[in-house]
Amino acid sequence: MHIKSAEFVMSNSDVAKCPKDRLPEYAFIGRSNVGKSSLINMLMERKSLAKTSGRPGKTQLINHFLVNKNWYLVDLPGYGYARVSKSSKKTFQKFITQYFEKREQMVLAFVLVDCRHEPQTIDLEFMQWMGESGIPFNIIFTKADKLKPKALERNIAAYTQKMLETWEEMPQYFITSASNNTGREEVLNYIDQINGQLNAS
Repeated sequence: MHIKSAEFVMSNSDVAKCPKDRLPEYAFIGRSNVGKSSLINMLMERKSLAKTSGRPGKTQLINHFLVNKNWYLVDLPGYGYARVSKSSKKTFQKFITQYFEKREQMVLAFVLVDCRHEPQTIDLEFMQWMGESGIPFNIIFTKADKLKPKALERNIAAYTQKMLETWEEMPQYFITSASNNTGREEVLNYIDQINGQLNAS
């Protein structure tokens, strides 16, 4: 897929106010500091489409970006981040769940996981909730450039093993690096393929 245009459309915390058109949406979500903004910028070939920050929890709203005028990339707040008051954290979590439960245009979620770490409870619990709620998702492993190939292979194998304790099969996953474009083609072609199937049906 060639990215011809990617434009910011709106930010809000109310699912009812999300764009009204019926274009397919692909949601990106992960723990804070997982490299979500960098990944989005890399996919879209834009320097600062999504705001990157050294401070976790920067994305605090549902952000819609219209891509190639025919689908939305949705940047969602991280779950379980630091420096945010308890009350506002609850609000984020609430509109994240509302987005997934109510947004019919949402075709697929990409759950971002830092490939350098062993499986984190919060990621596993979030994916468990997605599974129980019947919400389709894939996993995107980020920061692949930070590991040597063998270590990366080992970590992915360990992650797969952990997932298979509760899942019948490992969800589809992609290995990416925002700094050297690893995985860009694969993720975009996958979205393209789904869009093609949606248009055909």
